[in-house]
Amino acid sequence: MSSTATRIPVIGSEREAVATARTLASALAEGAVERDRAGAGAVPSAALALLDASGLLGITVPRAYSGAEVSPATLAEVVRVIAAVDPAIAQVPQAHFLFVDVLRVWGSDAQRAALFADVLAGARIGNALAERGGRHAQDLTTRLTRSPQGRPDPRRLLLDGRKYYCTGAISSRWIAVSALDERDRLLVAFVARDAAGVHVDDDWDVIGQRATVSGTTTFTAVEVDPALVLDYARAYELPQQFGARAQLVHAAIEVGIAGGALRDARAYLRERARPATEAVRAGAATAAQDPHTLLRYGRAATQVRAAEALLRDAAGVLGEVGLVPADAAAAARGSLAVASAKAFGSEVAVAVASELFALCGTSSTAAVHDLDRHWRNARTHSVHDPLDWKYHHLAAYELEDVPPPNHGQL
Repeated sequence: MSSTATRIPVIGSEREAVATARTLASALAEGAVERDRAGAGAVPSAALALLDASGLLGITVPRAYSGAEVSPATLAEVVRVIAAVDPAIAQVPQAHFLFVDVLRVWGSDAQRAALFADVLAGARIGNALAERGGRHAQDLTTRLTRSPQGRPDPRRLLLDGRKYYCTGAISSRWIAVSALDERDRLLVAFVARDAAGVHVDDDWDVIGQRATVSGTTTFTAVEVDPALVLDYARAYELPQQFGARAQLVHAAIEVGIAGGALRDARAYLRERARPATEAVRAGAATAAQDPHTLLRYGRAATQVRAAEALLRDAAGVLGEVGLVPADAAAAARGSLAVASAKAFGSEVAVAVASELFALCGTSSTAAVHDLDRHWRNARTHSVHDPLDWKYHHLAAYELEDVPPPNHGQL
């Protein structure tokens, strides 16, 4: 669990946020390979402690509550910089930033005052939103019901359910849990990670993004303070950019992975790779002088730069549209811009992480280098949600003026 005992710096500007992200990324770089090799069930406590102590958890807290309230462009750059070194650590606060946004718009004064103060003190919000076994991702069985008589406090609510893909929950201070009430209304409850009845498992077992430890969380008759419950359905009944901003973070993770793979390909080509026999015959003294290497690397570098440009463009559009847009048309504009960046960035990350080996040769596949982590991370994270539907909605809007569903929210 994250500790709030250490005094956490409060970041006050966009520039300071990016500089802090670069410092954190530098500190995370040395252990990235070891964290990947440790496996999916190994909680990266030291790395997460660095994240929690950095002050970056508070950069989207409103200025009225002493946060920096950074722009989407800065948020995307912060995540991209960290993801280029360790995309799993970069993904851990994705839901944290989502729920800071939700609290900013829909939280009560008391909720904002309490939770934002905790966030600025280094408390991280994990998530427990998705479930397995239903007909679709939003087919929830987790319930929040009134506490029966005889409980310690009958005014409180009881939470029961089982969640999966709970990124960051195992080491968080709070867990944001989606649940249905007696009327099937969608709510979110902020539950203390160490509350009685909360069990977070380390059963995350996947090929990539291992250090997110996004496994199962079970809630058994967990007492929930009604003051920490929010009407989550209301947040999506009007045009908004909660989902778009959450997807922007995912896009930044993919673009970061692509940049990290390109960086490591460059280093390997300059420091380790040998030229092919045919390249030597053609006059190449080094692998980097091979004409085919130059073509492939140049193409990969261009793709990464294009993905970075699309990410900046999407973040700029979200900055113009605002967290609560004027109408569905404005919300659609933001969502579609992010959809472009997410879909293209994901494809580039997978492609460049694979192209790395064609560039660097057989020796680069040696386990000692762990270069395959880039492809495994990209492939695992890129299927977070279907890219085909993003392209579908982009085309439908361009060709037939069909707006994205859900008040313009993808």
